[in-house]
Amino acid sequence: MVTTPRIGDSKVLESRETDDGTTIRRRRVSADGHRFTTYERIELPQLYVKKRSGNREVFDRDKLVTSVKRSVGKFMGSELAVEEVVNAVEKLLRNEGKEEVRSTDVGNAVLDVLAECNEVAYVRFASVFLEFTTLDDFEGILRARRERKCA
Repeated sequence: MVTTPRIGDSKVLESRETDDGTTIRRRRVSADGHRFTTYERIELPQLYVKKRSGNREVFDRDKLVTSVKRSVGKFMGSELAVEEVVNAVEKLLRNEGKEEVRSTDVGNAVLDVLAECNEVAYVRFASVFLEFTTLDDFEGILRARRERKCA
């Protein structure tokens, strides 16, 4: 039987603030020796995402983290790197000052952040988000990226 560690029964091994200063990551160890990570963030007003289907959902950081991890594989290097990407995406979305954003805005924000920090992760995410089906799709995004870098 797997037991979930309790934060109250744990000790902090290491605390680290993210580069943007919005999150504190704590490595902990429970009384029975299990190690786990917790994240502390400032709670902000609800942000809603309007899906392609027309449904409206509360912005879910964990869902975005999972999506980024799944699409970019191990190209981000660490969980902390993925957290920093998601923090940057959330900051971009919140800076728009809107209560609701479209799901495509979320995907485009991820692309903008990945384009600056990891080109391979950018292409991998683009292939999932933009639903690539041919090599021409890959060549097009690479061509556009090269043109943007040269401009």
